[in-house]
Amino acid sequence: MDQRMKTLVYAGLTLLLTLSLIAFPDQALEAAIRGLNMWWEVVFPSLLPFFITAELLLAFGVVKFIGVIFEPIMRPLFNVPGAGSFGWMMGMASGYPTGAKITARLREENQLSKLEAERLVSFTNNSSPLFIFGAISAGFFHDLKLGLLLAVCHYTSNAIVGICMRFHGTRQERFRKQDSKRFSIKKAFQEMHRDRLKEEKPFGEILGDAVINSIKTLVMVGGFIILFSVLIKLLFLVHVTPAVAVIFQSILEIFHLPADLSLPFISGLFEITLGANMISQVTTDTLLQKAVIISFILGFNGLSIHAQVASILAKTDIRFSPYFFARLLHGSIAVILTILLYKPLYLDRKTINLNEVPVSQLDPNSSIWMSIFYWMKDYGPMLTILSIIIATCILFHRKRQIK
Repeated sequence: MDQRMKTLVYAGLTLLLTLSLIAFPDQALEAAIRGLNMWWEVVFPSLLPFFITAELLLAFGVVKFIGVIFEPIMRPLFNVPGAGSFGWMMGMASGYPTGAKITARLREENQLSKLEAERLVSFTNNSSPLFIFGAISAGFFHDLKLGLLLAVCHYTSNAIVGICMRFHGTRQERFRKQDSKRFSIKKAFQEMHRDRLKEEKPFGEILGDAVINSIKTLVMVGGFIILFSVLIKLLFLVHVTPAVAVIFQSILEIFHLPADLSLPFISGLFEITLGANMISQVTTDTLLQKAVIISFILGFNGLSIHAQVASILAKTDIRFSPYFFARLLHGSIAVILTILLYKPLYLDRKTINLNEVPVSQLDPNSSIWMSIFYWMKDYGPMLTILSIIIATCILFHRKRQIK
């Protein structure tokens, strides 16, 4: 596209967004508040500890230790260094965009090549158990069995995507000799110690940097969540989303899915939480139809997550296109697994009604995530405000020292 045409397109879209905000100020404000509540109640307090921990583990060389230990596993399976296991585990535990954040940091630390980083980010940026069990299963559907089905399909298909993406860029690396590394605790400790000695900052400064960098990233994430929450609402108000939904109705009918799921599906392609909530309110013949749509949008991540990942990767030389392709592949594989595992993991399991059974009597693994989710809803805003105050104090103190 010609640069002049790009200028016209960007300016036109921005002008349309501005006019829409002026035309629908009340609805835009309502959508912005909904996105803000989601961010400061759950997203910020749930991701902040993981982000700070990741920064500290990188600074103290623990990731180097993990890399040497898991090299014999990660290299044959995913064709990435052992340090990638850290991003994989943290991404599974805390959800997006942790995998992209850690991958970018590993690339900045030169622990990954460009192609290895593109492989790693393709399968480490997934949904968290907190979101699957707490928000979707318990919050929207009130059905813990669905959470187990979605989680198994989501993480299994993600691992399959990682195995498929191991072949990404192999032509460029054909003549590159890979060093064979064996399991060695001694070598892992030596690498960790050597990496820690490179960090000459005192502990207080390292901790402060970890807090500041983490909060900066989460503020950016919050901005994208609010922006897309408003954008989805405006597209609906100007009748763009309903028009596109008509096209998707024909596509869903090909796969024998209800046409009523088209609008929630489009919303889920933009923002997962909003789409999942709308899907839970649609009446269908079987829950499998809803589970299939949710599995796809969980694997696809939603354009809101894509924008967050693109913003994080923009600071590095990691390309976004392999990640986008991997998300389409993840969603497709997750749909197939959902259809195959629906009977053994959902229909054959005992029915659990959350309205009748206390949380303490539910499945231990599921109830843990539910308890964390409801704790976040109650105390998350306090933790968010406290963290921002601490970050502000650290920045103010540093500016005074510079003066």
